[in-house]
Amino acid sequence: MKKRRDKTENLVLSGLNLIQQALTIYDHDLRLVICNSRFQEMFDLPEHLVTPGAGFAETLRFLAERGEYGEVGDIDAFVRERVEQARAFEPHYMERRRANGRMISVEGNPLRQGGWVTVYTDITAIKRQEELLRSHSAQLSDQLLSYSEELARANRELEATISALEATKRQLTESEHLARMTTEMMPAHIAHLDMDECYSYSNRRLPDIVPGRPETIVGLTAREALGAEVYDRIRPYLAKAYQGIPSIFEFTHSRGARRARAAFTPDMAQDGSVHGVYILSMDITEEAMARAALAQTHKRELAAQLTSGLAHDFANLLTIILGLQGRMEKLAGLPDEAREMIATTRAAAYRGGVLLDRLANISGPREVNPKAIDMSRLLSDIKAMASPSMPSNVTLSCSVTNVAGPVVLDSGFLQDSLLNLLLNARDAIGTSQGSIHVGVTTIEDIWLEIRVSDTGPGFTPEALEHALDPFFTSKRNDEGSGLGLSMVYDFAQISGGQIKIGNDPDGGAVVTLRLPLKYGEPSPEPRLVLLVEDSPEIRINTREMLRDLGHNVLEATSADEAEALAAIPGIDIVLSDIMLDGTRTGLDLARSLARKGTAPAIYMMTSLPVHNATRRQAAAEFPLIGKPFGAADLAHFLETGSRA
Repeated sequence: MKKRRDKTENLVLSGLNLIQQALTIYDHDLRLVICNSRFQEMFDLPEHLVTPGAGFAETLRFLAERGEYGEVGDIDAFVRERVEQARAFEPHYMERRRANGRMISVEGNPLRQGGWVTVYTDITAIKRQEELLRSHSAQLSDQLLSYSEELARANRELEATISALEATKRQLTESEHLARMTTEMMPAHIAHLDMDECYSYSNRRLPDIVPGRPETIVGLTAREALGAEVYDRIRPYLAKAYQGIPSIFEFTHSRGARRARAAFTPDMAQDGSVHGVYILSMDITEEAMARAALAQTHKRELAAQLTSGLAHDFANLLTIILGLQGRMEKLAGLPDEAREMIATTRAAAYRGGVLLDRLANISGPREVNPKAIDMSRLLSDIKAMASPSMPSNVTLSCSVTNVAGPVVLDSGFLQDSLLNLLLNARDAIGTSQGSIHVGVTTIEDIWLEIRVSDTGPGFTPEALEHALDPFFTSKRNDEGSGLGLSMVYDFAQISGGQIKIGNDPDGGAVVTLRLPLKYGEPSPEPRLVLLVEDSPEIRINTREMLRDLGHNVLEATSADEAEALAAIPGIDIVLSDIMLDGTRTGLDLARSLARKGTAPAIYMMTSLPVHNATRRQAAAEFPLIGKPFGAADLAHFLETGSRA
């Protein structure tokens, strides 16, 4: 790089040496940067005065002492005066006669980076022509000749001035271009309004803040550029700015529910009068969502403290209930009434597990249980569950398009989320005639989009701002807990997706879930499972689930017993509870088997709450399923090895 730079500098200097004028460039400290050979020849200067770094004052003193400027009384004062003139960095043009009788013109121009460039031209021949013309042209009056000489001089000065103006123009144009390019690259809208509320400047980023608005708005009024909705929101703050009062505020735009922050700064003159308003606005939707997520975390802590102590025992009880109901259902000759009671009890136990799971996970990540589900069948089940609670004035419809097969999702979590959205839509429609539609489709083979829309009144501005906050509800008489949409938000976040709430232009609310699209895989072949569980009731129930799935089962009650059995050839899976009888836990067992390298696949199960440290350690190292679980949950867990 240095060689290339040196080569370039040599080429530039060689080119400068070819021109007939003498040229110098001094920096802002009046130190020589570069000069051509003509400069040294014209003034017969020693080598040290034409070397980069030579001082301008030193060169002046040398020339003055040699008589270059004629009789100079006080050389020190002369040098100080010329140095002060040079430091002013103002364009100048002059002509003077040298001590050797030759005439030169001196043209200087300041540089944008500091310093200045000077060009010295020998105009002796031109002056001689003028004198010759004067002596041989008796027909021309002395006055006409003087005018001609003055005109030539004025033209030379004018050319120097024009060159300086052109250089200044280029600098201003470059500065303006750089400023505009910089503002247009900023992730914010920067603008200026005049006293008539018309845009006199904009960096063309308004559509990024207010979707659907024009990009070019200079000359438009604030109402024309922003639209009636946004203008009405900002009008009070804009009025304050025109009164000389700056302000910063936030607002939510109904289209797309985008959150924006705007700052209005008065454009004030030195006398205190206002000449307009500067505007800086930016999209803070992600920041607002982060604040909402942080608020949710704080509000969940209390519920977590109340439920963590009960989670373990309650989950074990529900597991026993589910197991016993499964065994009772297999009894021969069971009356239909009894089967109905078994189904109801099983449903109540599952709902109890869902309730416990929802409360216990308010302060931490919920345990996601993804499995391959048929979306058409899921929507059919949801419609069957929701229809009895729908009044006669509300129509519920569902559709699935462009979904190629079963998709991997937490069906229970999704089911709860959709039921919450359907019941909210029902309550919003009220006694009016209306409809609710659940549409499922895919977006570019990347997202599974689930869109729930209704024909109700839509979200209020307050709801658009706070609907996803925990415990926020717009229902009266304490009818809502405020956890419905918050739970849907959690589902989207935990699943790696997004949720968007807004209003349809034709009326009604729209809630859109986008979840990562992943299609399911075929079910695996039956395997030999070593089941490690110290509770007899849970061990029996889990064994029956495994056998119903077609697996063969060996049983153990402690880590030591299980480690001995794990050496038996042909064992495919070890399924162990974390808490076991004896001094070693299931996690100790799993780690010991994993260190051997040839151990079977290791899966963990537990009733410990999700924020328990031991459970987190186990989930970080091995696939884990939380209790209670049913046969379908266990089958999917063994099939996919999903971690908690």
